[in-house]
Formats: sequence, C-alpha cells, structure tokens
Amino acid sequence: MDTLDQKLNDAYPGKVVRKDLLHQIKKGTNVPSFVLEFLLARYCASDDPDEVEAGKQAVIETIETNYVRPDEANKAQSTVQQKGRHKFIDKLHVRYVEKEKRHWAEMENFNSRRIAVNQKFYRENDRILQGGIWAEVTVCHNDIEDDDYAFYIEDMRPIQLYRFDFDGFLKGREQFTRDEWIDAIIRSIGLEPSKINQRLKFHFLARLFTFVEANYNFIELGPRSTGKSYNFSEFSPYTTLVSGGQATTPILFYNNTRRKVGLVGFWDTVAFDEVAGIRIKDQDSIQIMKDYMANGRFSRGVEVIANASLAFIGNIDYSIDQLVNSSMFDLFIPLPDVFDLAVMDRFHTYLPGWEMIKNSSDFLTPGYGFITDYLAEAFHHLFLHTNRYDWVNKHCKLGDAIEGRDEVSIKKTICAFLKLLHPTGEPTPEELDQYIEYAVEGRRRIKEQMNKRKTDDEFARINLSFSDSQGKERIVFCHESRGSAATQSPNRRAIEDLLLNKSDKKVKVKVKTVEQKDKASEPEQLVPATETNGQSEKELKEKHFKIFYGDIGHSYESILGDYLKEAKKITIEDPYIRSHHQISNFLRFCELLVKIGRAGEISLITGYDSEEQRKEAEEKFESIRFSMKEKNVNLNITFKEHIHDRDIQLDNGWRIKIGRGFDIYQPPDNWFVLGANDFELRPCLETQVDIFKWKESKS
Repeated sequence: MDTLDQKLNDAYPGKVVRKDLLHQIKKGTNVPSFVLEFLLARYCASDDPDEVEAGKQAVIETIETNYVRPDEANKAQSTVQQKGRHKFIDKLHVRYVEKEKRHWAEMENFNSRRIAVNQKFYRENDRILQGGIWAEVTVCHNDIEDDDYAFYIEDMRPIQLYRFDFDGFLKGREQFTRDEWIDAIIRSIGLEPSKINQRLKFHFLARLFTFVEANYNFIELGPRSTGKSYNFSEFSPYTTLVSGGQATTPILFYNNTRRKVGLVGFWDTVAFDEVAGIRIKDQDSIQIMKDYMANGRFSRGVEVIANASLAFIGNIDYSIDQLVNSSMFDLFIPLPDVFDLAVMDRFHTYLPGWEMIKNSSDFLTPGYGFITDYLAEAFHHLFLHTNRYDWVNKHCKLGDAIEGRDEVSIKKTICAFLKLLHPTGEPTPEELDQYIEYAVEGRRRIKEQMNKRKTDDEFARINLSFSDSQGKERIVFCHESRGSAATQSPNRRAIEDLLLNKSDKKVKVKVKTVEQKDKASEPEQLVPATETNGQSEKELKEKHFKIFYGDIGHSYESILGDYLKEAKKITIEDPYIRSHHQISNFLRFCELLVKIGRAGEISLITGYDSEEQRKEAEEKFESIRFSMKEKNVNLNITFKEHIHDRDIQLDNGWRIKIGRGFDIYQPPDNWFVLGANDFELRPCLETQVDIFKWKESKS
C-alpha cells in the first residue's frame, strides 16, 4: 500500500477495495461492479499474493454457481425445486399487494414475482421496498400444495448498502487534503491518478456532476472508447442509460394513460447514449424537454416536478481542429436536428471528450478505491440533501459578459465541484478560482458553438470572465478554439445565403408602393431586393478625418463598412502586410467584406524584406485564400519589392487612404484586457483617414 491506500483503509475500513482485482475479473464476466466488489471484499481482503489468487478463484466460482442470468431463470427455479434450497445473487424487491394485504418478494433474474418473504427482511431494509437491492438470497422450495406460492426466502444478506452513514463519510473526508481526495475519487473510478494531469482529473470529475447536482444538464462529445457509456452504466445504481432509439414523452416524462411519471421521476441521472441516434418525432417531447431542462418541471395535463439530471453523450467523427476553424460547422455537429439552439442553451457544461484518454490497461490503478456502491450512496445523499448555491452566490463574482443562463450554468457547475470535493468545509480561494475557471470554460464552449450557428449577435458575448481571488478579471478561453478566428469572430454570411440568390446576389421580393396601400385589388410590384428593403439607402459622402492616439470606438466596420457593401472588386496596396499581426488585421478586413459586402474578388499587393519572410507570409495567405474560396470570393496576392503607398480602391467608385493602413491599433499590454478581441474597445494609433470618389462606379 502507498500513503493514499493506507489513509483510505484507515478512514474507511471495509468500504474500499483493490480496483485492479475488479478489472481483472470484470473483463471475463458481465456482472455489476458492486456485486464483484462485494465478493472481492469477502474473499480477497489480503495482501498475500497466494491468498489473493485463491480469493479471485473463489469469486469466479461463486459467480458461476450463484449468479442468476436472465436467460437461466427456468434452470434456477428447477434447481431450487430439485435441491430444496439454493443461494443466489440477484436483485431483490419486495412489494405490498393491497388486495391480498400481504408482501411478496420478487427476484429480477430469477423471474418470479410471488416469493413469500418474512417481514424481518424488509422491516429494517427500506431500500428493499424502494426499488430493491442486490443481495445474496437463499431461496427454498415450498412443497405444501395448498399454498399459492412455490418459493420462499429463508435467508438474505444485502450486497448493496441498506443503510448509509453520511456523518461517517464526512468524518473520513476530513482526514484528506483536497488533492488527496481527488486522487481517491479517481482511484475509485479505477484509474491511477499519478498518470494523468489535473485537467484530466477535472474532466473525470465532471462526468460525476450529474450524480451530485440535481437538474444538471451535461453533454460530452468525443471519440469512441473513452469510457463515456461505462461511467453512466456502472458507477451508480441511481443512474439509467437510454441507449439510442426513440425517446418518447411517456417513457421520459409522463404517461397520461397510466398517470405515471417517466424516467425523470425515478432516477438521479438519465443519460442518453449515442445522442446522434436519438429520434424524437413528437414536437411536444422537445418542448417538454426544454421546459424540464430549464427549471426541472413541465406540464403534461398535470404539473410534474422532478430532480433528475440529464446527460447527453455521443461521438464526434471529425477533426476538432477542422471544426473549430470551419466557418460552416461547429462542435455540436453530432446532435440531431431537433436539438435546436434553445436545447443547446440549456446545457450547463460541455466536456471536451476529445481530450479524454482512450481505454487502456496502462492507466488502470493497482491501488485501493471506494467500493462503488458506497461512493454512489454518498453521491445520492449529496444529490438529495445538500445545496451549495447560496454559498456560491456569495463567493463568486462573474464578469459582465455572463448572462442569465450562463450564470446559472457556471454556478451549478461550481456547486457540483463543492459537493464532490468539499462535502464538509470550504475550498481555499485558489481552489475556488480553479473551479470557477473550469466552469466558465465549460459554458463558453457551449456559447461559442451557438454564436457560430446564430445569424445575429444574440450569443456574441463569448468572452466570459470572473474576478479571481486577487480581484483581477480573468477572461477564460477554450483550449481548442482560442486561436481560431472562425470561432472567436464568426461571420454572419449565413443570413445572406437565406435572402440572396447565390448566382447574381439578387432576389425579387414583394413590396407595396405608397399608392398601392389603398388599392388592395391591384397586383403587388416586384422590385430587386438590393434596390429597396423597405427603407431608403443611406447616401454616402466623402470623409476626411484624423484618428488621434488613444482614441477608441474605431473599427474597420465603422470606418469602411458603408463603402464596402456594394463593392464587388477590391484592390489593396500596402507594403507592410507580412508579419503575423499585420496579416491578422488583413484577415479581419476580409471577414468584414464577407460579412457585409458583395465582394467576389480581392487583390492584395504587398512587400517583403526577405525570402524567408515572404514564404512565411505566403503560407498564411494560402489559408486565408482557401477559406475565402468557400465563400465564393477569390483572393489574389502579389508581392513587390518597391511599393510605398497604402491605398484601397473599390470598383463602386470609392477610394480609401489610411495613413497606417490596417495597422491602426495599439498592441494590448496582455490578452486579458478589454479591447484584446473587440477592436472598437482597443486604443488606436494616430493616423489620417481619407475616403473620396475617384471615378464612376462600374457596377
């Protein structure tokens, strides 16, 4: 044993087990983990290798002899009849039958619902009456022909906990540091914490958030074989996994015919596996899901309130780098079409499944961890009986960009962290900073994807931030998309694709003239959409002004936007578009053209100081050219050694001269200040701007 193993055994005697033994036996049998752990605790409670091997063999033999499989129910009943009695490992449930005024036991895989049971077995074991527990059950055959039952229970020993001591759980937690406690939970999952970093540990903890926080909406999308489904099928008996197929309102929420609440009324977590394959044909189901995800209640003829959290897990079959740098696709691409923006906005955190490690024996722990059933009981108690939201409200200060659902999502994630890691006591300020940062990132990942899909600025405030323990505002970025212009500053061309014909950028729309308002019988006039959209076009005038050092409020759009809208061909001469920040500025100008204009061709003439500099610039321009091509815009780059002027010529007759070209902004002191991403908030350098007519428009 190492130090952590020794601490676990001292603080929680009889409630921990060697996790490597579980994995060794689990591979060869399809038995619930907590059943195996119960048997391992009985037969392998030793450090002697020979005794452990003998114990493993005893576990395997016990499973072969006593574990009832669903397809062997008839054989099991026959065994009891022939032998008179037999011991089984099965899930036992006792129900009260009102008409008969008596209790009957039923065993799930033994497939009998009418087993006589003495009241001593359920009097002190409430869970037998509330969903049932796994147990070792000795079943005897009743040979009295006049009785109306064939089997009765002679003895019963619970495998799952029938009584949980939460105070004892808290007392044991006090003996561990925060980091030791994290490692204890990671080992209980079956992984060796010394082989993974803290970020990965937080990801594995995030998979447990729905187990401790009520009405929490979790999503994880990533590659296969990372343990997504296993987490929700094996780690807690209070969780159910819905494996694909059609999710109906009666199954999930409420059955009007039977007047019975669905899955959300019976489980702490309802997890949807292979979320891409979910089929929801009834639109009412989606609306009910939205209502439930928003506030934990819905109306289905009756008002239903439930606590179950929802988890959505699925696979991504695309390169994450390609998705975050694509102007057309986002990280929600696997979700079914019925999962619209309203559903996405209700997710509380998005776990980046592509960062998770693949299932491998290299990461399995040889040490001790909590017996699964014991830890699941602790989580269930935290789920039902603790609320940390008020504490979080008092101790967390979030930034101005964080809006209504952002705030709820972030604070619920922090609550989940506190329940998992600090069920007693409080985190240090530095630890709280870590939880807030992780929570903000999980919400930002959701908001970034919605912002890429939305054709307006409803979700544009993606720079979510918080005030840390030092009082400094910290903007949080997602690891995968921090440097992606397509995600950080998505264009809004999608709305034009809906309104304009792709070939000639025009479509005829119906508009009534003033004279026709009182002549309803007259036909409507058809006019080109570019000539009028119900309002007169703004008259453009020449501009000559100076931007002073330190001025703010100037962006490419505010300076140039009105003049670019009708330009189809743009020619730019600027000798100093070759370093990284200068090319980034040029890219922002191109994004503006695609966003608001009708450009089909952009020509840039620029200079260079060396061949090495030219080659580096050409690689960056090639990426821009490729992405512009997707938007039907041709980008031509020409390098010249001797050019000096900065000039923008538009084929609609306007000419623009800016003394500093696109390089009109002061570099920020750091990337976590206002103006780092929004140029209208960034201080300018001093420069002269001249916009004037230079020839008649060719269009």
